Amino acid sequence: MIKHGIDQEALIKQFSQATAQQGETLRKAVNAATLKALQARELTLTNIKQVLNTVAKAASTGVGGSTLGAVDVEALLAKAFAGMDGALMQAVQANRNALQQMVDQGASLRETQLKKALSDIEKMEDALFDAVRKAAAAGAAPGAALQGPWGSVLGASQGKATSTGALASNTVEQLMERVQKSLRDGRALGLQASQAMLDSYSTLVSGVLIGMSAALEQGGAAAPAPRARRG
Repeated sequence: MIKHGIDQEALIKQFSQATAQQGETLRKAVNAATLKALQARELTLTNIKQVLNTVAKAASTGVGGSTLGAVDVEALLAKAFAGMDGALMQAVQANRNALQQMVDQGASLRETQLKKALSDIEKMEDALFDAVRKAAAAGAAPGAALQGPWGSVLGASQGKATSTGALASNTVEQLMERVQKSLRDGRALGLQASQAMLDSYSTLVSGVLIGMSAALEQGGAAAPAPRARRG
């Protein structure tokens, strides 16, 4: 069954049949499935949440059918968490590249669309944790929401900076610095040109993510954001 771009049955089967030594294989599978699903849609926070929830649920369902002990199951789910975190980090990077492109051409972060984009970047780590909480609650006994198969993974991850969270914080800081530089340099877009860029933001970010992934697959550096046209 394909849901939100995720082949749930394939992931469930991988987790249910995985051995304790296949954690890295599962991490790569989760990373690839998550990234592919993100690439197939506009990179909005709503779509990101749907993908993360679907992946976490599939992993949880899969380990529910595993014959491994609790320690090994937790280790596999920790790898799944790392796979989602790695894919989500690329989504943050895609947003970062697109925002940097716009800011460097004079767009203001005070614009409603860019303020929302910046806010969404800051919420991506929470989206990852929320997906795990939902999966944990779904697999837990009543009254023990965090004692399901994801419980220990969630406990170990909270309080630490995920790759997604660290990059998100750095992105916000650097973009603020770029805005200040743009203001000092006197760069500003006309309203029509600025609005045209803003209206196509989600599409632009999706293209950046696809380009980044293609470059990585070829062993090169991540592709830069496409240059937005001036009106």
